[in-house]
Amino acid sequence: MSTVANTLEGLTRGPDTVYAASTAIPDARLRRHQRLDLLFRFATRAFAFLVLALLAGILMSLLAGSLPAIGKFGAGFLVTASWNPVTEQFGALVPIVGTLITSAIALLIGIPVSFGIALFLTELSPLWLRRPLGTAIELLAAIPSIIYGMWGLFVFAPIFAQYVQPSLSATLGEVPIAGSLFRGPPMGIGMLTAGIILAIMVIPFIASVMRDVFEVVPSVLKESAYALGSTTWEVVWNVVLPYTKVGAVGGIMLGLGRALGETMAVTFVIGNAHNLSTSLMLPGNSIASTLANEFTEAVGDLYFSSLIELGLILFLITFVVLAFSKLLLMRLTRREGQKT
Repeated sequence: MSTVANTLEGLTRGPDTVYAASTAIPDARLRRHQRLDLLFRFATRAFAFLVLALLAGILMSLLAGSLPAIGKFGAGFLVTASWNPVTEQFGALVPIVGTLITSAIALLIGIPVSFGIALFLTELSPLWLRRPLGTAIELLAAIPSIIYGMWGLFVFAPIFAQYVQPSLSATLGEVPIAGSLFRGPPMGIGMLTAGIILAIMVIPFIASVMRDVFEVVPSVLKESAYALGSTTWEVVWNVVLPYTKVGAVGGIMLGLGRALGETMAVTFVIGNAHNLSTSLMLPGNSIASTLANEFTEAVGDLYFSSLIELGLILFLITFVVLAFSKLLLMRLTRREGQKT
């Protein structure tokens, strides 16, 4: 009401007063929008720095909790295979090896299968089958990890021990040098079983991401390649993959992160034995399963600190893997720019 009154009053005072009154409202709105924009900018910046603060806080807390074990064992903690809470002799070699091997097996199986699923859904599948099949794959990603672990222990492991492991030992176990990986009693549980269960768990994540990025490729690019006589494989290899390599690698890294940090499913089927063996058939251990099994039973500061240091090592392994993948993508992008 005061603004309207000022405007009416300005009509009686002259044109200059009328112009000042008419610009009062837009100027007030502009200042209000500027304040809101500044508030929005500071809020989003605070959210971004909050993530960095949480990351730094987690790293510092892990580092502080592992200081007693670092001071006691030093760098030898990384290369020591013994894990004896009674004598307080701890080493991380067996969990580190188990984590890396099971994750490598998961990716070795999961990447080709996920690529085949994504290729089928985007290029070969009938239209009526794409939606239900894609939905089924996404539902697999929603299954809790403990369900995978229980299924692996009570269903997969007995079948694997009775039918698959004897065949692997009789065939691949006789191969020189590499045959030692497939020798051992058919117990069903072990490093290989854990890797296969992890592969089943990461396939939905990798396949879903690959399918989404494959669908982003412009149709004109693929149709042009088909018009030139290219086969489906040539189109995927020469058109789709170069166009979507960043997204595909991101999906693979998402699956690798799931495999590295998976706890319950691996705990059920890996065997939970602190033994270092060349055979994938024998039980082993991983960092996540070690923490799940022993964290509540850790008695003594050194025992507890050793477990915290295992968590720190897992954190650093994940960070190094993600940093390496980022550097690889940057190098590929730079190489493409030089070719262009």
